[in-house]
Amino acid sequence: MRSTRSSGGQVERLRRRLSERDVSLLGALHRVRILSLRQIQRLLVADGSPAARTRRTQLWMTRLTKLGVVVRFSRTIGGIRAGSSGYVYGLSGLGQAVLGVGGPAGGKRRRVWDTKPYFQDHMLAVAELYVQTVEQHREGHGELLAFDAEPSAWRHFTGPGGELVVVKPDAYVKLGTAAIERSSFVEVDMTTETLPTIHKKNSRYVDYWRSGVEQQRHGVFPRVVWLVQNVQRGHKIRDTIGKLATDTRELFHVGLIDKAAKTLAGTEKCPLCA
Repeated sequence: MRSTRSSGGQVERLRRRLSERDVSLLGALHRVRILSLRQIQRLLVADGSPAARTRRTQLWMTRLTKLGVVVRFSRTIGGIRAGSSGYVYGLSGLGQAVLGVGGPAGGKRRRVWDTKPYFQDHMLAVAELYVQTVEQHREGHGELLAFDAEPSAWRHFTGPGGELVVVKPDAYVKLGTAAIERSSFVEVDMTTETLPTIHKKNSRYVDYWRSGVEQQRHGVFPRVVWLVQNVQRGHKIRDTIGKLATDTRELFHVGLIDKAAKTLAGTEKCPLCA
């Protein structure tokens, strides 16, 4: 394990060895915490046949791992047969130093961020949303104006009783289509939270909306978009939203994860759309 207490000279020498694409990858890892090799390939290795792209991405990530700027997790996505194409990568403490950033929410630099399988699955789902929106932008279907994963997406406000409250969306996304900008607080549902917990989260968003803080800062309150894995789960969350006050229900939207980018851009019509 490399020490994260690297000298300024070492960090500067390492920066000079990194290409623009290397730094872009480190920046993406800083934004979403972890990425699978397949996601990295889709983001930054665009040319050649699928097999050639996979091989080049594998060699690239092996190089960055040896340099110590990224950490490769022990688990793989897709099981043993996936081999190295299923590896998952995170930003190391040295990689954070190269970028000149701290840990989550600007805290102390760490060797790597959350590594438990459950957190990895959830963070990879958020990372997939980021990859989808970048691909949509690249294909000319709208412009990606902002993407903040947690904790950068979190919001703080004073609750109805004067207490400090934190709203914790999984991501904040702003997309531009034609002359319209669409902002969203995104909740990626992994079917692990109970419906009462989801109702409590939604009520917290309503309190934040009523506080007016977001509107004062940004001029608009983003839609709260729940992304679900299937229609059945989506209907359950829609029913939970239906328990809120009538004038607040339009703050919320439910869509399918596999059509997330189009849902956020407002171009996807599905049975779950409010």
